[in-house]
Amino acid sequence: MWRLIAVFLVGGVLGTGFGVGAGFFAFPYVFPPPEAMDQLTSEEKSGLAANGTFVHADPSDPIHYGKGKVSVYDRVVFLDKDFEVGPGPKFHVYLVPAEKIRESSQVKNTMYVDLGRLRSFKGSQKYNIPSGVDLKKYPSVVIWCEQFGVLISPADLKFGA
Repeated sequence: MWRLIAVFLVGGVLGTGFGVGAGFFAFPYVFPPPEAMDQLTSEEKSGLAANGTFVHADPSDPIHYGKGKVSVYDRVVFLDKDFEVGPGPKFHVYLVPAEKIRESSQVKNTMYVDLGRLRSFKGSQKYNIPSGVDLKKYPSVVIWCEQFGVLISPADLKFGA
């Protein structure tokens, strides 16, 4: 009898743990945040420095993807309305001082500029660039999963566009 109760309790604890864990991973897919709809002011629109397009860095990975355009102005990084990434936890927008980022290892050991946490997996968003940042030294914008240290999607910037 005690053995049956112990098996029942252990099964209940393991089942609950598995259910909570699965819920954390499924939550962004089941209940995605609303699409972002930021807009640039006329002041922010002046001074376009660069633009690029987010790419799927590893086509064999169906979970970590991104697409859409990015524009970099003197003080703002703007993700266009066609921007989209696969959902996940704790995504950030980074300016990275390296070209052609395609692997997580290219970001982990660099001195990137963290522009903040991604507010939505889809839609237009803007992120302020801290003063003193020389944009010419940062030819890439990447979406990075800070929680797991994984590259989600990079964008190569073209200056003088």
